[in-house]
Amino acid sequence: MKHIARKRFGQHFLSDRGIIEDIVNAINPQPGQPMVEIGPGLAALTQPLVERLGHLTVIELDRDLASRLRLHKSLTVVESDVLRVDFSALANGQKIRVVGNLPYNISTPILFHLLEHVQVIEDQHFMLQKEVIDRMVASPATSDYGRLSVMLQWRYDMENVLFVPPESFDPPPRVDSAVVRMVPRANPAPIDPKLLEKLVQVAFSQRRKLMRHTLGAWLIERNFEGGFDVQRRAEEVPVQEYLQLAMALNSGAVPK
Repeated sequence: MKHIARKRFGQHFLSDRGIIEDIVNAINPQPGQPMVEIGPGLAALTQPLVERLGHLTVIELDRDLASRLRLHKSLTVVESDVLRVDFSALANGQKIRVVGNLPYNISTPILFHLLEHVQVIEDQHFMLQKEVIDRMVASPATSDYGRLSVMLQWRYDMENVLFVPPESFDPPPRVDSAVVRMVPRANPAPIDPKLLEKLVQVAFSQRRKLMRHTLGAWLIERNFEGGFDVQRRAEEVPVQEYLQLAMALNSGAVPK
C-alpha cells in the first residue's frame, strides 16, 4: 500500500536515485560504524546505508512508517519525536554518526537539540532547506549571517556539499534543498552554550540597528566593563569576537 506523505510531519520523500547515490558517497559509511538516521521515511537512504554499514539505528515518528521499517532485521527502530531522543544515551559510550533528511518545519530545533549532545557525535550529514544551510555556513557582513551561524560555527566545521533540486522528492517541496556536512571542532572555545545563545539572541534581535541599542544595554545590565565595540551591527561581528565576549563574561551568571 502506497504511503501518502503527511503534511504535519513535513514529509517529502527523496526519490532521485542519482542524488541518493551522491549523498551516500558524501557520507561514506564504513562497515560497523555506529550511525543514526533521523526521519528515514520510505528508506531511500536507509537501504544503501545499511547495505554498507551492516546495521543502522533509525528514528521515525510516523507510526505506519516505523512499522514498515521494523520488517528490516538490520535496523533498530526508535519510534519517537527526535526532539525527545537522548542521543548521548543512544550512543552508549561510542561516537555516533548522524544523518538524515530533516523535516524542514523543525530543522533548526533539531540542530540545537543535537548541539546538546555534540560530545558523542563523530559527524553529521543532513539534507535541509538550502536557505537554512546558507545561514549555517554564512560569513560575517552578509544577509545570511545570524544567530544560527554563530551558534553552529562555534561548535562545528561545516560545508555545503551538495545541491538537491525540488524534483528529487515526492512530493516536491516548494524550496531548494542541499546537504551539509557538520564535523564537531576538536577544541571549541570553552563557553556556556546557554550564555552564548542568549548573547547572540540579544545581539541579533534588531539586526538593522547598532548593537548599543540591544547588546550594549544588556551588557550594562550585567555590569560588564570590557572593551567590546557595540557601535556595530550584529552581522558585522565575527564568530570569534562573540566567543571572546562570552568567555569574558561571568560564565557562572544566569542570563537575564
